[in-house]
Amino acid sequence: MLTEVPLGQKSLADYTHIAGRGLIERIRELVEPLQGRSVLHVSATAFGGGVSEILYTVVPLMRDVGLDAHWQVILGREDFFNVTKLMHNSLQGDPQAIDDEQWEVFQGYNAMNAQDLEGDWDAIVVHDPQPAGLRENALDRARRWIWRCHIDLSTPNPATLARLEPLITGYNASVWHREEYIPADLDGGLRKIYPPAIDPLSPKNMALSPEDAAFVCEQFGIDTDRPLICQVSRFDPWKDPMGVIDAYRVVTESVPEVQLALVGSMATDDPEGWEFFHRTFRHADGDPDIKILNNLNNVGAIEVNAFQSQADVCIQKSIREGFGLTVTEAQWKGRPVIGGDVGGIPLQITDGVSGFLVGSPEEAAERAIQTLEDPELAKRIGRAGKEHAREHFLSPRLLRDWLELFTELGV
Repeated sequence: MLTEVPLGQKSLADYTHIAGRGLIERIRELVEPLQGRSVLHVSATAFGGGVSEILYTVVPLMRDVGLDAHWQVILGREDFFNVTKLMHNSLQGDPQAIDDEQWEVFQGYNAMNAQDLEGDWDAIVVHDPQPAGLRENALDRARRWIWRCHIDLSTPNPATLARLEPLITGYNASVWHREEYIPADLDGGLRKIYPPAIDPLSPKNMALSPEDAAFVCEQFGIDTDRPLICQVSRFDPWKDPMGVIDAYRVVTESVPEVQLALVGSMATDDPEGWEFFHRTFRHADGDPDIKILNNLNNVGAIEVNAFQSQADVCIQKSIREGFGLTVTEAQWKGRPVIGGDVGGIPLQITDGVSGFLVGSPEEAAERAIQTLEDPELAKRIGRAGKEHAREHFLSPRLLRDWLELFTELGV
């Protein structure tokens, strides 16, 4: 059975002082004719990635403004998630494609989950490739179907994309981070560009005092009197944590007192995560100033907040990235951010203004040294990044986007 995700309550009114009265009033105006509409979000997992973090905020906000909104997670076992992880990598450019047997596993789990999909919904929003086959097996469960893509499809493996495209062309609408991610030959349905957003009032992003942030980091062996570089991300080849370690080693030649924290979470739909975590650990080679931490080390939302808030430099050195919410998270905390010049990261960083864009460990190290050695530059970059995040990438803006799409679709 699909599992309903239990959710807390959120109030849109609490965001007025952050997002501005004009945006809040626009949301109220849009939702008035949509009162009582039923909306179901479906994803692969309830924790461990940007999709789940977004839904933990957006679904309660939809409820607060008057929609009957829910979030359910599909059932999947290791064989299914092994296939979907391969699919994820392949759609982002990995040369290995899905074979016929793997595709049968994918189709079988989607058909099984579709049989268990209950209710009569005004709209079902399916997030990412894992549950993309629900619609063809449960078409009568919703008046409108929307596919929300959170990954970078700009250079996909064509064989894997050819299997996925027939599933998504039947959706009434598809939503993407960037125009460049939409396959050139994709047919059918509305197409919308809605970048994701962070919740500025969540435990992960709420304001922490410098004392509280330092106290939390000290519990994990960080010397808060020394500079800290931090990357928060899954342990995944596309996030390049080993490249971050290489950059850190270059930085130590100029700033020998620097420390590095690689902070991530292990997601249920990422069976490769542990293997890559151990590879990253081996690459650190026992350096006591490299802390490699995950949710099984009691690292949760508050701890991530503390590490980002305490860091002198935050890095997201991805080599493929759908968007990279950790960039916005760090910007919201006023930290200077160095990001890979890929995917959705350039939407968040104007190079040299609201952060730095880099293409190699050496470039990342150069920018880190520059930032660590110039406190005024760090402050200026941090302030610009925070204002960019406030204007473009906070949850109320994303709620408005969804309401505009529901209106256009006649949900």
